[in-house]
Amino acid sequence: MGKILIVVCLCALAARSGQSALTNEPAVVVSPPDARHGLFGWLDSRSEYGLGVFPEPFLVDDSDLETGEARLDWLHTEAGGAKTDIIHPEVEMGFGLVTLELEVPYERDVSDGTTTRGLDNIDFGARCPVYQHVSPHGLLDSTIGAGIETGIPTDSAVSKNAELVPKIFDDLKVGNFTAQSIFGYSTLFGPGGDGGLQTFEYGFVFGYAWQHDRLPLPGVEQVMPVFELIGETELNKDNPGQNSLRGDAAIRVNLKSIGRIQPRPGIGVVFPLNNTARLETHWGIITSLVFEF
Repeated sequence: MGKILIVVCLCALAARSGQSALTNEPAVVVSPPDARHGLFGWLDSRSEYGLGVFPEPFLVDDSDLETGEARLDWLHTEAGGAKTDIIHPEVEMGFGLVTLELEVPYERDVSDGTTTRGLDNIDFGARCPVYQHVSPHGLLDSTIGAGIETGIPTDSAVSKNAELVPKIFDDLKVGNFTAQSIFGYSTLFGPGGDGGLQTFEYGFVFGYAWQHDRLPLPGVEQVMPVFELIGETELNKDNPGQNSLRGDAAIRVNLKSIGRIQPRPGIGVVFPLNNTARLETHWGIITSLVFEF
């Protein structure tokens, strides 16, 4: 009996000694991988920027990262007896985090029996994210970036002045809701009364994404209702402070991919939101066909 008691005591002392040794050893902490990257670590690899969660805008300039996109838009507006049609082809390509874009719009105006038509400015643009913030569980995802757009005049009846527009933007996602905002400072260069005109441009795009599991339509991955605001305020010349504000209510449908190409058709109704915009637009309709590749 005494031998058994001695063995039990020795085992207890050994267990306590082992526990003390484990307690005295420094704890090993496994750190999560660092999601920050880019210049000054301002970008976050957890962000969904550039992954197609933001709907393609209709009137407002795109601000999401596009790896490869071709689109063709048609905007028709009327105001009294005046009618305007704009055919707007566009190509966007991504190189790393930089998106480059090329736009070649064609415009036709009819007013008082007179028709004016021609190739509008050929626009070259670039944009890039600068700072990203993602909440711990990914509910809030915000990307702030900068861009620039240059318009080259074609010397047609609707294109006489060059244009330079530096921009900043923010793409915000909260759950299934998205809000894109963009602000630009436009300056026109060249002859005529518009030469030297400076304008503050702004736009907002609000969207919501219904995924296929919640809205199981055949051949459809996402349905995105969209509401937009687009405005411009003159800063000099004859009407400093004059603001024009339009809106549109639209829907974008992201179809299932056909090979590498995903069609994203959309349609919307355009309307004026103040008296200045009403001078040029009583109502309008816009159709948009986007191909992601």
